[in-house]
Amino acid sequence: MNRRRVLFGVLIALGLALQALAALGVVRAGTLTYAGAAVTLLLVVGIIVDLVRLDRLELLITLRYLRSRRASRLLSLITVIAVGGVTVGVMALVVVLGVMNGLQADLRDKILVANPHVRVLTYGEGLRLDDWRKVLGEVRGTPGVEAAAPFVLTQGLISAGHDYAEGVIVYGVEPDTGHHAVTSFARHFTKGDLRFQVTRPDVEGGIALGTRLANKLSAFPGDPGEIVTLVAPAGARFNPSLGAYVPQFHRYEVTGIFDTGMFEYDNSYVALDRRAAQRFAGLDTAVTGVELGLRDPWEARSFAGQLEARLGYPYRALDWQSQNASLFSALKLEKLAMALVVFLICVVAAFNVVGTLTMVVRDKTREIGILLAMGLKQAAIRRIFLAQGILIGLTGTALGVVLGLVLGGMVNRGHWIPIDPSIYFVDHLPVHTQPLDVLVVVAASLVVATLAPLYPSLQAARLDPVTAIRYE
Repeated sequence: MNRRRVLFGVLIALGLALQALAALGVVRAGTLTYAGAAVTLLLVVGIIVDLVRLDRLELLITLRYLRSRRASRLLSLITVIAVGGVTVGVMALVVVLGVMNGLQADLRDKILVANPHVRVLTYGEGLRLDDWRKVLGEVRGTPGVEAAAPFVLTQGLISAGHDYAEGVIVYGVEPDTGHHAVTSFARHFTKGDLRFQVTRPDVEGGIALGTRLANKLSAFPGDPGEIVTLVAPAGARFNPSLGAYVPQFHRYEVTGIFDTGMFEYDNSYVALDRRAAQRFAGLDTAVTGVELGLRDPWEARSFAGQLEARLGYPYRALDWQSQNASLFSALKLEKLAMALVVFLICVVAAFNVVGTLTMVVRDKTREIGILLAMGLKQAAIRRIFLAQGILIGLTGTALGVVLGLVLGGMVNRGHWIPIDPSIYFVDHLPVHTQPLDVLVVVAASLVVATLAPLYPSLQAARLDPVTAIRYE
């Protein structure tokens, strides 16, 4: 039996280590980690059942000691407080982990609205890809690539005819409706689309603005649409008469508005037809690079490395994970830190369980002595009080998980907690609870619930029946 318990303990430790690696991002969460979490939870439950195997008498005594009586109503109140402590700790842990997962998932989805999985660029001062058609043909035939397209990315100064002007990022894309697009950018248009259909003859083409930028400029599509002016940083020509460089001005009609939900895109991005963006950036027939959409976004880092090695110099491949590595690393570290801090609530609840059972042992000293004198074994006394602590932990854990899932779902669906999108990139607090996190929380809570009553149960089992009866 001892060998079996040691084996169970080793397997539980390995399972918890696997979940920790998955939480830190060392191991990718998937079928293996979910199965490992489920097996770990089953092992925890199994070893608890193995430790506490009560017969009918021991079960009746355990339940009786948890109920109140007229002479000592305080015990029932302390039991409720102990269960409540575990419930609050587990609920807080489930909600906090859900919030951190929600921030990561929501931020990832919003980043990928206008950021492809992989970008193929080139080295050099011009940062331009002249032979992009050859590169496009090569990457489209690569396994794992679902879509590929050229793009232009540059900067400019935008004005809507007022005294106010603002710097923007100009994104040149293919004029399609998003059915075979690399990103989901086309699906976030609230007005217009990526066809950039103009109604005025005195413009160079159509332009789409982010919703926040459009509100600031008071520039919206219509019939005819508003005119905005873009000043290109490249292509300025020297005017001998003025003795200075004169920038080039480009006029575009506002034909679309997009709302991605991400502050950076909605506040600072404008979209042009790829050919209009080439003229604006002074690239002639060249582009900034080629953007790729992969079948599995999580394989972007390894795919980019392989693609860069195959294309060779002067080409380079940047994946979306590497471009935002510092941001997601900070979120992972914050998730771990918050989980550890909130887990201390469960530890405090465990001490509350220890105090509760210690008071029960003190209150039931005479009854314990009588039971021992009548022939009940010390192991049975130990199991009775161990079962009390585990029952408190199980009840609190179950209530905490249910309340945490309900509260997290209500907060997520109701958008109860608005936050500043200019700081956190999202406009409300998202909650996305993962089954893996719930299983880890349940397993950790059950381990704590099993360890907490060990000391009080051992103290109860060591009572001398004669002394207990004599002085009580």
